[in-house]
Amino acid sequence: MIPKVHTQIIDLGDGRTISIETGKLAKQAHGSVVVQMGNAMLLCTVVSNYKQSDVDFLPLTVDYREKFAAAGRYPGGFFKREARPTDAEVLTMRLVDRVLRPLFPKDYHAETQVMIQLMSADDNVMPDALAGLAASAAIQLSDIPFETPISEVRVARVNGEFIINPSRELLEQADIDMTIGASADSVMMVEGEMDECSEEEMAEAIKFAHEAIKVQCAAQVALAESFGKKETRTYEPEEENEDLAARIHDAAYQKCYDIAKQGTAKHERSAAFDAVKEEIKASFTEEELAEFGGLIGKYFDKAQKTAVRELTLSEGLRLDGRKTTEIRPIWCEVDYLPSTHGSAIFTRGETQALATVTLGTSREANQIDMPTYQGEETFYLHYNFPPFCTGEARPLRGTSRREVGHGNLAQRALKGMIPDNCPYTVRIVSEVLESNGSSSMATVCAGTMALMDAGVQMTKPVSGIAMGLISDGDRYAVLSDILGDEDHLGDMDFKVTGTADGITACQMDIKVKGLSYEILVSALKQARDGRLHILGKITDTIAAPSADVKAHAPKMVSRRIPNEFIGALIGPGGKVIQEMQKETGCTIVINEDPVTEEGIVEILGTDPAGIEAVLAKIDSLLFKPQVGSVYEVKVIKMLDFGAVVEYTEAPGNEVLLHISELAWARTENVTDVVNMGDVFDVKYFGKDPKTRKDKVSRKALLPKPEGFVERPPRDNNRGRDNRGRDNRRDDRKPRSRD
Repeated sequence: MIPKVHTQIIDLGDGRTISIETGKLAKQAHGSVVVQMGNAMLLCTVVSNYKQSDVDFLPLTVDYREKFAAAGRYPGGFFKREARPTDAEVLTMRLVDRVLRPLFPKDYHAETQVMIQLMSADDNVMPDALAGLAASAAIQLSDIPFETPISEVRVARVNGEFIINPSRELLEQADIDMTIGASADSVMMVEGEMDECSEEEMAEAIKFAHEAIKVQCAAQVALAESFGKKETRTYEPEEENEDLAARIHDAAYQKCYDIAKQGTAKHERSAAFDAVKEEIKASFTEEELAEFGGLIGKYFDKAQKTAVRELTLSEGLRLDGRKTTEIRPIWCEVDYLPSTHGSAIFTRGETQALATVTLGTSREANQIDMPTYQGEETFYLHYNFPPFCTGEARPLRGTSRREVGHGNLAQRALKGMIPDNCPYTVRIVSEVLESNGSSSMATVCAGTMALMDAGVQMTKPVSGIAMGLISDGDRYAVLSDILGDEDHLGDMDFKVTGTADGITACQMDIKVKGLSYEILVSALKQARDGRLHILGKITDTIAAPSADVKAHAPKMVSRRIPNEFIGALIGPGGKVIQEMQKETGCTIVINEDPVTEEGIVEILGTDPAGIEAVLAKIDSLLFKPQVGSVYEVKVIKMLDFGAVVEYTEAPGNEVLLHISELAWARTENVTDVVNMGDVFDVKYFGKDPKTRKDKVSRKALLPKPEGFVERPPRDNNRGRDNRGRDNRRDDRKPRSRD
C-alpha cells in the first residue's frame, strides 16, 4: 500500500526552502517527521509511555545523532560503528531539550524519548539548526500533551546582514552566531557567540530570528491539521489539595520571608528553611503524614518560592542580603600551581573555579571527525563539576551533558580573544571547587587570568556574569550575579560574557512568556555593569598577559621551509628528526600548508639552546651559497688532494677545497697551507662543469704574486692524430693475426 504523505514547505525568502514531511517513515512512533533543507534530511521520532513514571519530574530524553553514512563516510577509529555521541551532538541535544522541557505539563511524568537522526548530509546546510523544528513537528503529530509548537533557528550577521540558517562557509565570516528557540509568542532560549557586539545588536538578532520562527510554528500547525491532529491523551494528573496548600502557605510563608530577609549564607539558610519544614510536618498527625506526605514538601517549596520572590519584588532584597545590582565579594590569585604552564583561582561568593592552561604543538589539537564537519581546534576548554563542589556525594558517571554545555559556553566566550598568530595549541581545564551560582562564568574569569598568567597574548581580557529575572507581570527585578537558589526560583537565567567593548557569548533560558525586548535590553545593560565590575577585579590581579611563557613552560618557534626540504629534515625513516629531538630535548612537528605549498616546522622546548640548535639545523638545511659570494669556512677533514671545509654559518654543509685552490704557489702537501680546525674565507664559484660539484677557492681571495704565470691548461689532444686516434707507440707487441 502506497503511504499517504503530507508535506509543508517553509520559504526562507532567499530561494531556500525547508520541507516537513510525515506519513512515509517510522509510522509506529507516536509522531515522526522528515525535515529537509537542500540535501540535508533529519528523521525525528517521538514516543511517550502511556503510564506515568514513579518520579516527580519529566523523564525526557532528547537524542541527536549524525550518521556517517549520511555523508558517505565511515566512522573513524578501529570499530566501524557509531559509538558515544560527540560533544557537538550533545550540545545539539541540550539546545532542543531546553526549549521542549518547559512546555510539557508540570504533572506529566511519563517516560518520553525524542530521537533525531541525520540521514542525509549537505555541505551547505548545518543540520543542528533544524533539530528543534523537527522535534516540535513530531510532537505536534502525536497525542502527547504539549503546550504550543516551537522551533529553533540559527541567525548570523554577515557583512551587516542577518541570515537564517547560514552555511558553514558563511558562518565563518559572521560576527554574530546565535541559536534562538521560541514559540510564536515568546522567545525561550538563546545561545551563541559574538564579536564584541552591543546589547542592542544582540536584541535585534533575536527579533530577526523570532520572525522566522513564527513562520515555522505556523507550518507545524498546518501540517498537523492536514495530517489529522490527534486528540491529546489523558493521563493521571498529580494529586492536588487546595486546603492543604493554603494551610501550609499560611504556616510557612512569613517564616520563610523572615529567613530570606536575614541574608545568611547558603548552608545556614538551608538549615533554617529545613527547620521550618520539619516544624510544619510535626504539626500533622501520623495519619495525615501518611496521606499527604508528598504534597507537604511540594506545597512548602511553593510557599518558600513565593516568599523569596516577594521579598525581592517588594523590598529589593535577596537571599544573601544583597541588593539587586550588587555583586558578591571577589578574590583572585594567579600562578597558584607551580608546575602548570598557567593557573588562576577565581572566587566569587560561594563559587570557586581553578583554571589551568597547557601549551602544546599542533599535534595536541582537538580533532573533530563528524559526518558534517572535519577539522581541529587549537584552542579548547574542558569544564569539570565534581560532586564535592556542592557538598554532595553522588555516582561518577563520566562527563555529563551539563559539563559539556558549560565548557562550550566558556570556550566560545574566550576563543575570539586568542590572537590568530598564537603559535600554541592551548587547552584550559576548569575545576569547579565550590558552586553556588554560575560556575561557568567563574570559569570564564579564571580562564582569562590563567591565559594571561601563561603568557598567551590575549587581545583583551574577558569576564562573565549570570543574571536573573523575577517578574509577576506588573513588577520585575533584574538580579546581578545570581545564586543557585535564585536560578531555580527566577523567571530567566541568562549568562553574558564579554570584554570592555562588547559581548562575546551568551546563554539564556527564559521562563516568563512574552518578555519584552525593552526588559531584555535593560537586563543586558545591567549585566554589562556587572561584567565591567568583575573585569576590574581581574585586571587588578593581573593587568596584562605575561611578556613570555614561564621558564618551565615550552617555548614555541615556527619556521616555514620549502616543501622540497621536508624529506631531508625528516630523514630516512624519520632518522634525522628523531635524532634532533633526542639531542635537543625539543618536540618537532612538521605540517604542510596546502595554500602556500610550504612546510611549517613547529619547535617546542623548554631549553632555548635546544631550540636554537634545531633552528641552526634548519638554516643549515636551507643554506644555498651564492655564486661570487665569500663565506667563512672551517677545516673539518684533511685529504691528500684537498681539505673538506664546513660553512660556519651553516654547520653540516660541507664542500671540498681542492689542493689546487689553496694558494697561488704550487702546493705539494695540504698541511703546508691549512690544518684541522683552521678558519678562513673562501669564494664560491658554483658548480664545476667537469665534476658537477661545488667549487670554492681560497687563493681567489689572496693577491696574485708578482710575475706569476698560470700554467697552460693540459692539452688533452696531445698524442692523437687529426682524427682523434691515439698515435703514441709503446713496447707492446702487435697481436698475431693467427
